[in-house]
Amino acid sequence: MPSVELHDVSVSFPVYSAGNRSLKNAMLAATTGGRIGTDANHVVVQALDQVSLAFAHGDRIALIGHNGAGKTTLLRVLAGIFEPLIGTVHVEGKVTPMFDISLGIDPECTGYENIIIRGLYLGLTKAETLERIDEVARFTELGQFLELPVRTYSAGMQARLAFAMATCIEPEILLLDEGISAGDAAFWEKANERLDAFVAKAGILVLASHSLELVRRLCTKAVLMEHGRVKWTGSVEEALQIYRGPVA
Repeated sequence: MPSVELHDVSVSFPVYSAGNRSLKNAMLAATTGGRIGTDANHVVVQALDQVSLAFAHGDRIALIGHNGAGKTTLLRVLAGIFEPLIGTVHVEGKVTPMFDISLGIDPECTGYENIIIRGLYLGLTKAETLERIDEVARFTELGQFLELPVRTYSAGMQARLAFAMATCIEPEILLLDEGISAGDAAFWEKANERLDAFVAKAGILVLASHSLELVRRLCTKAVLMEHGRVKWTGSVEEALQIYRGPVA
């Protein structure tokens, strides 16, 4: 069963060019980003500060907080992109980060060729990708355009292709940053149904998003973050009430 455990995880970033910035600018940044400190030589942004969390199979977690609260940094720690300065991260299961679903798409290759390229990027074998190629092609509704180079596609057509390929796998631990774009509005209802089915296949979902509709639809639990720290954990609705503050 997939699981995630973080114990006292801290991540900081030195800012070497910040020495001549004004105190006013530093204070403004501190209102939206991680906490700012200094050492003997440079400014240090504390992106995560002693974060301890545990996620188990079946969890659908929303990361909630203002810009700079540490949500994206936490996702990148779970994905193995950032190493914690202090603390430990223990992950059981394959992690599938969906931060840029268009990554790996070659505009000079055809749609069909890009389905194979993207499948390999997602960790599928060529045989596994070929098993999915007809279903992905049908879902995109791109027809004979799949035989043409992707550089001839509109932005909406490219998004359809990327979305269809990104959601054809069965992730164990799925990391989403602001959801997945599916392109044009006419395609959106169909894409929403596929996204819900895709998320349902995941053992664990961790979603960072400012979309309250998406958070409510996909998640059952929430982690409220502020200045790199976990402020509160619990149900989605309670977290949103705390996040938005008392109604005047």
